[in-house]
Amino acid sequence: MTCWWALRTGVEKHCSTRYPILAAMQINQTSVRYFIIKGISDDPHLQLLIFLLVLLIYITTISGNATILIACRDPRLHTPMYFFLVNLSVVDICFSTVTLHGILTNFISGDNRVSFLACMAQMYMFGSLQGHELSILTAMSYDRYVAICKPLQYHLIMNTRTCRILAAACWIVGFVEVLPPFGIVCRFSCYFTLEINHFFCDIIPVIRISCEDTTFVQRLLFIEGLFPLIITPFLLMFVSYIFIIHSILRIRTSSGRRKAFYTCSSHLTVVILLYMTLIGQYLTPNLSSTLQFKKRFALFNTAIVPLLNPMIYCLKNKDVKKALKKSLDNVRIM
Repeated sequence: MTCWWALRTGVEKHCSTRYPILAAMQINQTSVRYFIIKGISDDPHLQLLIFLLVLLIYITTISGNATILIACRDPRLHTPMYFFLVNLSVVDICFSTVTLHGILTNFISGDNRVSFLACMAQMYMFGSLQGHELSILTAMSYDRYVAICKPLQYHLIMNTRTCRILAAACWIVGFVEVLPPFGIVCRFSCYFTLEINHFFCDIIPVIRISCEDTTFVQRLLFIEGLFPLIITPFLLMFVSYIFIIHSILRIRTSSGRRKAFYTCSSHLTVVILLYMTLIGQYLTPNLSSTLQFKKRFALFNTAIVPLLNPMIYCLKNKDVKKALKKSLDNVRIM
């Protein structure tokens, strides 16, 4: 496909960077009105199965994270750890809604088109929520570090004001760090095709179909994504867990060591799952043979990880179970 095909399908025609001859042939300038989302699979026989599976995952994810929000209303869970867990559940609900609702609505409507503005909004929200999730997990690792390494100073350090500042900083980082590459991609005006080979509007598939010079934005995306989004949170969490493990090993009793490790095992499990999917999704070569592979990692990241988070925290946490049981008992009484 060339930009000549794009000229005939209503795509804005600033293609002078790669196609100066075609640019000279331009008469009128139009704008991109929509993109076409390719989806998870091209097989029509799998569409109903995919819809039902995604619907089940979405309902379970919303229900599971809403359960955490309800349970954490219990005064006994008004602690820093559960405060950050509530933030994580809110992020997971938004994350799943932003990415999975398109699969459901496209199947129901039979229309895989998404407007340009809706695509850009989805791209921005996905990047922001991804950054916020990693930031909130970093804050949770710091909370676990203080709880295990400085237990006598825990309530003094992790007071209400500190928790609110950390949570606000996580939201701000998530919404701000994605702005530079997003602002550049929003100004792209030439595309080889309107079809995005993904199941939602992610920034990398959109860049891949652009016929403009994307060298700068790819470098910016790599630098911003690799260091602020992946490496910096990873290093902060890694350092926290080095101190945590060192403190656990210094505990004399085996029961004390098990109890200390138990308090951070859920968080560590979520971090490992998330970083495995991020590595598979963004740090593997951009070859045509790996595109479907990357799409599967993206599906795991956007659907399965938010689904597993409430299960990991609820199933292993007796306090959450007790609070949830109390909430259900109150509902029955009413």
